Amino acid sequence: MSLDKTLHNLAAALERTERFHRTLIWCVNLTVFLSSGIAAFLLRFDLGVPATEFSHLAWGLAVWLPVKSLVFRCLGLDRGWWRYVSVDDVLRIGFGNLAGSAVSFIAIRMLAPAGFPRSIYLLDLVICFLATAGARVAIRILRESCEHGTRPELAQRTLIYGACQAGIALVREIRANPKLPYQVCGFVDDDAQKAKLVIHGVKVLGSGASLAELVRRYKIELILIAIPSATGSQMTRILRLCQEAGVAYKTVPGLGEVIEGNGLAKQIRDVSVEDLLGRSPVRLEERAIREKLAGKVVLVTGAAGSIGSELCRQVARFEPRAVVGFEIAETALFELELEMRRQYPRVPFCAEIGNVQNRRRLAEVLERYQPAIVYHAAAYKHVSMMEAHVFEAIENNVFGTWAAALEAAAHGVEDFVLISTDKAVRPASVMGATKRLAELVVLSLVDSGTRYTAVRFGNVLGSSGSVIPIFKRQIAQGGPVTVTHPEMRRYFMTIPEACQLVLQASAMGRGGEIFVLDMGEPVKIVDLAENLILLSGLRPDEDVRIEFTGVRPGEKLYEELSTLLEGTVPTPHQKIRVYVSNGLPGASLEAGLAALRQACGERDLARAVLVLKEMIPEYAPSAQLLRAALERRPQAIAARSGP
Repeated sequence: MSLDKTLHNLAAALERTERFHRTLIWCVNLTVFLSSGIAAFLLRFDLGVPATEFSHLAWGLAVWLPVKSLVFRCLGLDRGWWRYVSVDDVLRIGFGNLAGSAVSFIAIRMLAPAGFPRSIYLLDLVICFLATAGARVAIRILRESCEHGTRPELAQRTLIYGACQAGIALVREIRANPKLPYQVCGFVDDDAQKAKLVIHGVKVLGSGASLAELVRRYKIELILIAIPSATGSQMTRILRLCQEAGVAYKTVPGLGEVIEGNGLAKQIRDVSVEDLLGRSPVRLEERAIREKLAGKVVLVTGAAGSIGSELCRQVARFEPRAVVGFEIAETALFELELEMRRQYPRVPFCAEIGNVQNRRRLAEVLERYQPAIVYHAAAYKHVSMMEAHVFEAIENNVFGTWAAALEAAAHGVEDFVLISTDKAVRPASVMGATKRLAELVVLSLVDSGTRYTAVRFGNVLGSSGSVIPIFKRQIAQGGPVTVTHPEMRRYFMTIPEACQLVLQASAMGRGGEIFVLDMGEPVKIVDLAENLILLSGLRPDEDVRIEFTGVRPGEKLYEELSTLLEGTVPTPHQKIRVYVSNGLPGASLEAGLAALRQACGERDLARAVLVLKEMIPEYAPSAQLLRAALERRPQAIAARSGP
């Protein structure tokens, strides 16, 4: 019979014995207590116990067996699976033996005949501890050896990149689960002090610089990257090393993903572009958020969009009375409703079709549900498209926000949170200008009884307006991947991270603030494109070409999250800062909005741009927009004068 077959049969036998392992533990413990007592006497008397000591031996066994069994029972040492024994378990076994021997010492001194050899107590303690702990460790070793022999024949020869806590935990879990298709051949770690170390029987074979050589020498098929705390540059370097070594690679998640999932090894996944950002996990003060949301009705406008839908999911975690999704896109809202009812069956989700520009429809929904909090995420966001649709951007982003904010105040909404953008800072686009004006509109209502706040952040990965889906489609088509400019940079964060910080900021809001989220360091778009090509298993500019197309109207090379004109103060949360702004005086705002509405009604592009510039002095319209406004000016004048 082969060794693998023998191990398989032994593993099956162990599996069968585990059905009645409690009885086996009792039997083994009693056998150990009995044997250790006899062995202590044999060692004390050079393997020959005198007849005069038989009575002492009988008294000792009569005390040790019940006392130690009772102590082990009280300490829970007769329960648990020995296959999972750990250092903590060994310490508990040591304490159990010490307690059992101490109680036995007192009982024997009180009950047994005089002259009981004192050295017997120490010998019995040592032998019993070694036997009880050794039996458990032996079972674990035997079990792991059997499971190793039953690992799938197609298990991939694997290196774990990172001999730290995550890597060690991954080794443990792979060993504990024989069905995982990984055969760990060693660690790789860039810490020179770990070179040649053996951790849990797995050797640190070298550093990342020698990865290609290690892959060839050990015939490695897969690299598991176990460095959840790696920065974006570190992940990019590791990714390039794996590419150069010509080996497949996956990564393990951070602590947050492990908590939400069912274990480390089960969440091994492909490296994603989010990993290359190297962003640290968000630390939420969930108590404050729960106090804000629990038991309340929350309304989200633009609910089926990237940010709106994630806000609905995040809000549902905090047990609101209901979530109302207000959205104009019918199909997307229908899909979100199905998802919310499936994932959060205990939180009622109410889907409402409507346009934020329609005050009558807004009033109907607010009157029906009486929400305490409104997250206003409805907006047009595509920069280049809004440059060509100025009136639509103004009507939706400015007057839609104005309508929603006014109706919120009229219906007693406690908090109104505007989702804004970094493009509202010194705007160079219509989209940015309209979002900045939306901020001013909202903050001008701070004395209406509703708390109005705005939250700014930059680009979110995977959203409908993100470059990531575009780049992925271009890579799938074989290229080229189009980037506007080699120095184009943007701030990025993930959709869940942005929405969690929005909830955190809204829990802090007292009214009148613009919160800005810490976006980390700006990322060069060309680097993002190169990393996506690498993640696809291809080489930039060799397999897939990168092409620069030029900066589009309304775009800036760098986005800013604040200006020198705004005062900044920190908040209790390290990733959130606040800018305090009172907006425009009421009269100036109302006059400006009236002029802007008139310009939109007359389709007077030049007038609309001029009013935006007057209301937002830092707005710098693009040359292309100014040219279009001048070209259409005669048409607007003719339309006003009539036939």
